[in-house]
Amino acid sequence: MPGNNVGLRSERGPVLAAVMLTTALVAIEGTIIATAVPSIVKDIGGFTEFPWLFSIFLLAQAVSVPIYGKLNDLFGRKPVILWGIGLFLVGSILCGVAWAMGPLIAFRIVQGLGAGAILPTTITIVGDLYSVRERAKVQGYVASVWGVASVVGPTLGGVFSEYVSWRWIFFVNIPLCLLAAGVFVRFFHERVERGHPVIDYRGAGLLALGLALVILGALEGGQAWAWNSPASLLILGTGLASLTAFVLVERRAASPVLPLWIFRRRLLVSSGLISVGIGAILYGLSSYVPTYVQDVLGAGPLIAGFALATLTLGWPITGSQAGRIYLRLGFRACALIGTSLVVVGCALLLLLGGTSPVWEVALFCLVIGLGMGLTASPTLIAAQSSVGWSERGVVTASNIFLRSLGSAVGVAVFGAVANATVGSGPVDPAALTTAVHRIFIGLVIVAVVIAALAVLIPRSADQSIAPAPAPAPLQN
Repeated sequence: MPGNNVGLRSERGPVLAAVMLTTALVAIEGTIIATAVPSIVKDIGGFTEFPWLFSIFLLAQAVSVPIYGKLNDLFGRKPVILWGIGLFLVGSILCGVAWAMGPLIAFRIVQGLGAGAILPTTITIVGDLYSVRERAKVQGYVASVWGVASVVGPTLGGVFSEYVSWRWIFFVNIPLCLLAAGVFVRFFHERVERGHPVIDYRGAGLLALGLALVILGALEGGQAWAWNSPASLLILGTGLASLTAFVLVERRAASPVLPLWIFRRRLLVSSGLISVGIGAILYGLSSYVPTYVQDVLGAGPLIAGFALATLTLGWPITGSQAGRIYLRLGFRACALIGTSLVVVGCALLLLLGGTSPVWEVALFCLVIGLGMGLTASPTLIAAQSSVGWSERGVVTASNIFLRSLGSAVGVAVFGAVANATVGSGPVDPAALTTAVHRIFIGLVIVAVVIAALAVLIPRSADQSIAPAPAPAPLQN
């Protein structure tokens, strides 16, 4: 039936269900740990190190995404997604049994490497199976996953932290991983012409080293060492040198891990940089809003989880309708509406103080989430639609990579700001209020930048959503 070409009951329905289930793994993980941070710190210590729970996860995800994008094109989507689910499962089990902050951070690397395979592969599968107009409808199904995760994640995080143990925020992934893998094995079939892998190991190594050192320097600067100390200059200098060498290597690589032609196309550059900003805002809020609500406003983990849930609840509310908007107004107009809402929401955060009601935090996060829903998916779909099948995997992986990069760098920078303000001693609510306010100022700056980038999206991006011309009448 033509009206049932898109949906869970259609021929492609089981694969769509598998994509939704696998997306849930990453979606829930992104919200469930945020509300558990105070409980984790109280149990195993390490307040100044806790931003690494986010940044190391995102770093591992970021540096592995481009490689998985290559492997998707070489070996097909199915083996890559199953590998990612398996790695995510192992990492979740290890995190659940962690005995100190150091091992927990290390085990988050394993989780991040699994997530690096999951998210870009599921998005690429959707891009392969559905046309641009069909994706406007499919987006509603995928957005519903983030909507459910926005409620289930923080709620479970708060419940486990308050009534059971924070360790169950990782153990809950076990049945989800097993179920997702089973659905893919049973229902997802593809024909792939096996090729000989040509992976840019040198480029991947330089990228990983450069990002790790730059993030380390940003996070520990002013804490473990002074900003102008030899250690800080050495770490940051080596990181920047590694990234420079990475660019030079990519220019000569036969099959670069991150093709530089992506940065020479206006649509791909603007959508990619918007993804960087989205990642920074998303994890900046996820890292510090629950801590602010609990340690400054005095609420419990469950209430803090609900305050943050409005961010990830607003996202799928507008995300499910974004397809109708960009089909009517175009990708650029949709992104401009979304980024304007993000700017307004971030600016409202500056009104928060040490005695603000929790409902204000939730309301402002909701506004930001509503804007994200009109920005993230439409800009990614615009980028996907501007290239052919042979380039779609690389473009999708690069966009996700840049969002993860923005998240990792954002958490590191915001963590440096917070640590420099709070210090290494006991957390003082007044100092934490000041630190969070400074982070909110940074979020406003990032929001303004992504709004300016939305203006740069070319109008030619809307060509892929133009209705097909009517067939010429038959001649008698």
